[in-house]
Parts: sequence; C-alpha cells; structure tokens
Amino acid sequence: MKTFIKNFIADESGASAAEYALIIAVVGVGIGAAALVLGANVESAIGNSANEIDNCNKSGGTAGQYNAAGTNKCPGGTTAP
Repeated sequence: MKTFIKNFIADESGASAAEYALIIAVVGVGIGAAALVLGANVESAIGNSANEIDNCNKSGGTAGQYNAAGTNKCPGGTTAP
C-alpha cells in the first residue's frame, strides 16, 4: 500500500491537462476582453460617422463639395486636399 501511495503522489501525468485548461481559460478571457474593447471602439467610430453624415444632410451640404476657401461645406468637414 505504501508503494501505491508513493507512486500515486509522484504521478504527474494529469498535471499537463490541468495546465492546458488553465492556459485556454486565460487566453479565452483575453480574447473576450479584446472583443469588448474592439466592439466599443467600432461602435463609437460608426456613431461618429453617422453623426457627421446627419449633420451634413441637415445643413444641405454635399460631401466632397468645397467652398472657395478650400474647406468642406458640411459642418465638421476637413479641408480640401
């Protein structure tokens, strides 16, 4: 019986499976966190774009039309290249 207990305690064959499970869990949490951050950034960028388009439509301007000073007619637009 002593030999069986010593061998059972010294046996580490199951440790690798537990380590792999831990690594997968940590990587999964990292991927989930990255997806949340990326999703929030994409949502913000699309929202900002929608607001700019809405402001342009409300002002009667057309995207890409520039005035004599070289600035975009739409509010918040960029200067002409």
